[in-house]
Amino acid sequence: MTPDKFRAQIAALAAQIAGRPLNAALDDWLNREHGAASTTYAELKASCEAGAAEGWLCNREGGGIKYGRIFKPADDLYGFSVDVVDMTDIAGPHHVHPSGEIDLVMPQGGDATFDGRPAGWVVMPPGSAHRPTVSQGRALVLYLLPQGAIEFTK
Repeated sequence: MTPDKFRAQIAALAAQIAGRPLNAALDDWLNREHGAASTTYAELKASCEAGAAEGWLCNREGGGIKYGRIFKPADDLYGFSVDVVDMTDIAGPHHVHPSGEIDLVMPQGGDATFDGRPAGWVVMPPGSAHRPTVSQGRALVLYLLPQGAIEFTK
């Protein structure tokens, strides 16, 4: 796996979700079409695991969380930025999603949850906010942010 191949995977998925509202219907669709039992999920999970192991994903660390923005918003990614975090039984910094957020939850060797959700997709609508929390173990979480928009709160 390489960053270029990973980008192509994300671009193919982004083409399918471009222009859709970030809401419960998209959450349902992603989990139905690309959920934890799908080939898409398995391929993205394998890519994220390889990238983290090779050091081109999650290459920064702070507050017990490994993280990193691998791609800034771009036309080939339909305006999404791409971040991946590696979290184990921890809550991250509180933030707001001005344009929403799409997350792929990938437990690592167990049944870790992200904000109480198991393996699969979580779609947060525009204006939503949270302290991203991984419980019951370790998970990699892929974040797609429209135009890279995120506002950390104090």
